[in-house]
Amino acid sequence: MIMFPPCKINLGLYVGEKRADGYHELESIMYQLPLTDILEVIPAGEFSFRSSGLEIPGEEKHNLCVKAYELMKREYSIPPVAIHLHKQIPMGAGLGGGSADGTYTILLINRIFDLELTEERMRTLALELGSDCPLFVSKDVQLARGRGEVLNPLELSLDGYWVQLINTGIHISTGEAFGALSTRREAPDWKEVVNSPFSSWKKELENAFEVGAFQKHPVLAQVKKDLYASGASYVSMTGTGSTIYAIFEKEPENPLRTQESMLNQLFKI
Repeated sequence: MIMFPPCKINLGLYVGEKRADGYHELESIMYQLPLTDILEVIPAGEFSFRSSGLEIPGEEKHNLCVKAYELMKREYSIPPVAIHLHKQIPMGAGLGGGSADGTYTILLINRIFDLELTEERMRTLALELGSDCPLFVSKDVQLARGRGEVLNPLELSLDGYWVQLINTGIHISTGEAFGALSTRREAPDWKEVVNSPFSSWKKELENAFEVGAFQKHPVLAQVKKDLYASGASYVSMTGTGSTIYAIFEKEPENPLRTQESMLNQLFKI
């Protein structure tokens, strides 16, 4: 069985104080986009994992697809499967591709073995893989709070708009991102923001990690500036970086071209 784990972007990302458990309080709108990986899971005589497409760093045992299988095996005594992941979403790019892959492994195993798990149960399982993972159990736009795992559906559609994703290949570690956080600012009234025109988003929606990332990597600030110059209505970095996305109200006549980018993709939602 094959599924297509999507990426996500953060529409605004606000970071509060550190909690007793070591995580920071976060608030962000999570919006999924149709840039996907390709994930196949089938029953097999023994467990195996292989990947193609973009090279995945690290040991196999640390891959979230493998961790998801081990989690489901522990909880439900499922038989072995063969997993093939074709990687198209850049890693360490703030797009949540790895989180989606792990969660979609849970979704596929639920279907293949007729486990009939509820969305709530699958979100609980996905949370064991990572804070971003529960988002991908459904395709709903979510307002995320807590460490990112407290989700509430939000009425927001970008259908008909154009989105451009640009990743220059710069890797920003989580430690680096949190170490360079900008001055904290209160999160906005989210319902008011989503009902406002794009012209107000520039002032109302910010990513707390942008200032630090742009100071260390000026090319990212230049990409944002150039995207606005190409006609974008709203431009931001997603997650802890380093992908920059732009939202256009109509197809851009002269979309931004970049050299040696890991990702530069324009598509209609």
